[in-house]
Amino acid sequence: MNVLFIVVDDLRPVLGCYGDKLVKSPNIDQLASHSVVFSNAYAQQAVCAPSRVSFLTGRRPDSTRLYDFYSYWRVHAGNYSTMPQYFKENGYVTLSVGKVFHPGVSSNYSDDYPHSWSVPPFHPSTEKYENDKTCRGKDGKLYANLVCPVDVTEMPSGTLPDIQSTEEAIRLMNVMKTSKQKFFLAVGYHKPHIPLRYPQEFLKLYPLENITLAPDPWVPEKLPSVAYNPWVDIRQRDDVKALNVSFPYGPLPDNFQRQIRQSYYAAVSYLDTQVGQLLNALDDVGLSNSTIVVFTADHGWSLGEHGEWAKYSNFDVATRVPLMFYVPGMTTSPVSQGERMFPYLDPFSHILGFVPQGQSKKVVELVSLFSTVAELAGLQVPPVCPETSFHVALCTEGSSIVRYFNASEEKVKEEKDRCDDTFRCFNEETVAFSQYPRPADTPQWNSDKPKLKDIRIMGYSMRTIDYRCTVWVRFNPNNFSADFEDVHAGELYMVETDPNQDYNIYNNTSHACFLKKILGFLKH
Repeated sequence: MNVLFIVVDDLRPVLGCYGDKLVKSPNIDQLASHSVVFSNAYAQQAVCAPSRVSFLTGRRPDSTRLYDFYSYWRVHAGNYSTMPQYFKENGYVTLSVGKVFHPGVSSNYSDDYPHSWSVPPFHPSTEKYENDKTCRGKDGKLYANLVCPVDVTEMPSGTLPDIQSTEEAIRLMNVMKTSKQKFFLAVGYHKPHIPLRYPQEFLKLYPLENITLAPDPWVPEKLPSVAYNPWVDIRQRDDVKALNVSFPYGPLPDNFQRQIRQSYYAAVSYLDTQVGQLLNALDDVGLSNSTIVVFTADHGWSLGEHGEWAKYSNFDVATRVPLMFYVPGMTTSPVSQGERMFPYLDPFSHILGFVPQGQSKKVVELVSLFSTVAELAGLQVPPVCPETSFHVALCTEGSSIVRYFNASEEKVKEEKDRCDDTFRCFNEETVAFSQYPRPADTPQWNSDKPKLKDIRIMGYSMRTIDYRCTVWVRFNPNNFSADFEDVHAGELYMVETDPNQDYNIYNNTSHACFLKKILGFLKH
């Protein structure tokens, strides 16, 4: 089996297949209708480089020792194998298009080539204009705005990075079809990462009067100040700067909040067209029956919930991601000759809804991707990492979730009930762990993206089907140690009664057991 691995930047599950009623995402929904869809999947850290290095190596941030953008795991942690490297070593041609690894120091300025990839990774030539002044204001001048619908013909080279990535990925599929070699093709899309720069016609799908504010656009009363992210990168955009919003809590004017939400949705529909063209090309080259498709994101993005924007937190809106697996013959019946699995659907005219082929409510983590994709492709699943694994090149800290593909919820519950090893059950079957570093107890200008040397506190967060519990503890960046005896703050949200995580009950409940569980995990 070939693998097409699609990873999107900053995409929370605002997709039709996840029950969002407003968004137009027919192509991703069509993929979901042939896939197993995980509705409770979480990233290990809600920022690009740490999340990507974590799921591509199958190790948590405390093992990659990357919490910022400024170190390369092979040098600073251990010479860990990556998922594409493992496929390459098993005879696959491995190809990278767009943003797969985070570019820069954290992937050795080479996207980890040649370790991970058979040929040098492709980056769109127009990527370098992402943060330039390309957004036309009402006065006709150009700005570097957050909200940035554009006329593509006016853009440098008359295109956008994701359009170029789709074209290159399609070209590579055609090359691979001709060469008849097994391939692992990773395609990384930029949007809806900020700036929200996308073809302006997508705004038509979302009239501003249909756009609401977040259900909880205020900073929760009992939110510890250490937990708040002050959305500094948003504040640096020309259109936000012009609003003169106070630091750290804002808020942004209601109408501008609606515009951000409108543009985020429009960028998701633009992304959907790119995914649609990519999957349509998989049909064109006749590889839909022999290619596994994985679709996910590196983390979510707050759209005004808790008075927050961007990622940089441990809340569900920042850590929860879409995750689906299309496996020919397993999640769907093979298509017969001449039939199409993924005909392109135009979001401007397509209105029929799709239902996911299979849906799992199991709480799962992106750190499980390496072992899961290996198992689906028929490769030997890498071993589970020992307690200390800096010296071990090939192992993973996330176990394969293939066992959840066909299991009904009842069957999985039964397994859990008769599980002997309490820690293993607790750890593997019901929990997702995320973490986020902070430089101080109160919001600072570097709270969202502290450099390693400035980290003083680490928020370790545990998400089960029933609750999210977070403890903010003292952290020493010199020896990467967390002191669980020194708890600066805590959060506890019960999912059933507080799905948006607005009412922190950590201080008015006996939370010893939650802390004990997190400690138990970390000690293992």
